[in-house]
Amino acid sequence: MIKNLARSFGALSLALVPLLSAPTAQAAAPAVPVAEVTTLADAVGLVKVTEEDRSGYTRTKFKHWNSGDDAGDGCNTRNEVLIAEAVVAPTVEAGCKLTGGTWTSYYDGQDVTSAGSLDIDHMVPLAEAWDSGASTWSAARREKYANDQGADVSLVAVTARSNRQKSDQDPADWMPPSPEAQCRYVGEWVATKLRWDLTADDRELEALKVYAEGPCEDTIVRYAPVV
Repeated sequence: MIKNLARSFGALSLALVPLLSAPTAQAAAPAVPVAEVTTLADAVGLVKVTEEDRSGYTRTKFKHWNSGDDAGDGCNTRNEVLIAEAVVAPTVEAGCKLTGGTWTSYYDGQDVTSAGSLDIDHMVPLAEAWDSGASTWSAARREKYANDQGADVSLVAVTARSNRQKSDQDPADWMPPSPEAQCRYVGEWVATKLRWDLTADDRELEALKVYAEGPCEDTIVRYAPVV
């Protein structure tokens, strides 16, 4: 009888282990950054100003596209963004080949029915990110930036033509040709800069202020800093 009691007590102790350890594991989970919400003017005021320096930049220093947010779905970051942003969902075939589907390129207001006609644009281009602080980052952080799906505004599916017109220019030198897109664009640009703690140069900041204090004064900026 004593042996049976010992076995029962041992089984009960083992059953309690997960219950006792669960709160500890939960407490160890990293905190999710709280999204900041502010006006465009106030957001622009939070962007630090420094001189830009492109020394040492190469696109290969930002590894992309990687296996994306879901490493098991067979799709890379580019295709995951295309699937997420489709207004009519494409068919996903073997090897993550996308057929059908419809997208709206908000830079120029064009509807697109072929995934191959779209580029995935980095809202703040890789070269601009390098100039603005990414040159000091680790390779892992640059890869995380180049594949950032943690914010809807970081990567955007747009026509290849509009993306190549934009190239690596900031809002002082390029804005979306569609006037209806410009306030959204400025808001998303600033949100990305703040999310990644990137800086701006004087010309860029003055261009942002023109929109923030004029036609885009009602634009709201939402961003969650990357830790």
